[in-house]
Amino acid sequence: MKQHFQKEDARGDLDAATAVTRTPSVSSRAISMQASPLRKLAAAASARAAAGIKVYRLNIGQPDLPTPPAVFEAVRSFSQPTLAYAPSNGLPIPLTAWKSYYRQNGIEIDESEMVITAGGSEAIVFAMSAVCDPDDEIIVFEPFYTNYNGFATLASVNLRPVPLSIENGFHLPPADEIERHITPRTRAILLCNPANPTGTIYTRGEIEGIVEIVGRRGLFLLSDEVYREFAFDAPAISVMSFPEIRDRAVLLDSCSKRFNVCGARIGVLASHNAEVVQTALKFGMARLSVATLEQLALVPLLESPARYTAPIVEEFRKRRDLVYEELRSIPGATFYRPEGAFYIVIGLPVRDSEHFARWLVEEFEHEKETVLLAPAQGFYATPGKGLNEVRIAFTLKGEDLRRSLSLIRLALEAYSKKS
Repeated sequence: MKQHFQKEDARGDLDAATAVTRTPSVSSRAISMQASPLRKLAAAASARAAAGIKVYRLNIGQPDLPTPPAVFEAVRSFSQPTLAYAPSNGLPIPLTAWKSYYRQNGIEIDESEMVITAGGSEAIVFAMSAVCDPDDEIIVFEPFYTNYNGFATLASVNLRPVPLSIENGFHLPPADEIERHITPRTRAILLCNPANPTGTIYTRGEIEGIVEIVGRRGLFLLSDEVYREFAFDAPAISVMSFPEIRDRAVLLDSCSKRFNVCGARIGVLASHNAEVVQTALKFGMARLSVATLEQLALVPLLESPARYTAPIVEEFRKRRDLVYEELRSIPGATFYRPEGAFYIVIGLPVRDSEHFARWLVEEFEHEKETVLLAPAQGFYATPGKGLNEVRIAFTLKGEDLRRSLSLIRLALEAYSKKS
């Protein structure tokens, strides 16, 4: 029996004694996992606030508007005697509510073609894992939502970035340039429309170019559409609008931003491809289920979405316009007019935006106030890209946004003299 355990403990040519004394280490996946660039200055902001400095937080997409009361009313009216597991694909009533939501947005999806997920984040991880083997590639357009890096690490997938430019508001390059990034390991293209972090809405022509590529090259098209309603100048076009890629399109969605329910963590993966949906369901079985109460609480919002989203979108339209106008007062800033979402990436007259952002939140203050920004390097995969750029989230009320941009202007003046 003793010999049996020694053999079980040994790995390779190590004997049992060596195996016992060797110090364990975390996995290579753990080592390569990126810390969130959106949150790494948060501790400095909290320390500054504790010291009596007001910090305007423009770094993260957490809307400041109230959650609709219907959510809390649904929670209070929950009458089941046991808070039980939900089915792994989602509860029947919420699935039907999602179907109703999509129908009201011109998208026909059946309940059997959806899996309710723990936020849009889980939907993206499920999609990546469903269409890729380890070390396969997914094309992304940079700058991109920084957590795609972490999702890809979890799924053992490599992101292959296609660079975009602030000069044209981060719109897509010609199709042949995108296609040059395809390799034998490419399995999918990931699109975010409207885009985080840029606020760009891709035109029908741009999406048609992507659709043509995935159809001809046998790829999947993963579409992150969590900001669908935040379309200020023209509607955002869903990938589900292209029947020619019916079996290749995978829709990734979330309630978080459109209804101001970020903490509920309810999303969905939807596709007409039964194999993708069934694979996502198997992943869902492994984590058992999504929270029962939150699924039910969001049903009223999904059944009458425009009632709740319309005032939210109008408020963010006003904020977009305010930020765009106020940026004109910052000498040397490079910017554009974002068409959707509630973000903008701007170029600043600095060499290292991360150094500037850290100095801004740790050292600068004007009348006991400062600003927390998100350096844009974290939204790129290509080394050296975005070094002078930051992302601003329009998540504060108008007067606070105006004051924040004034503080950035004053800080840049002080920073230029310092450096």
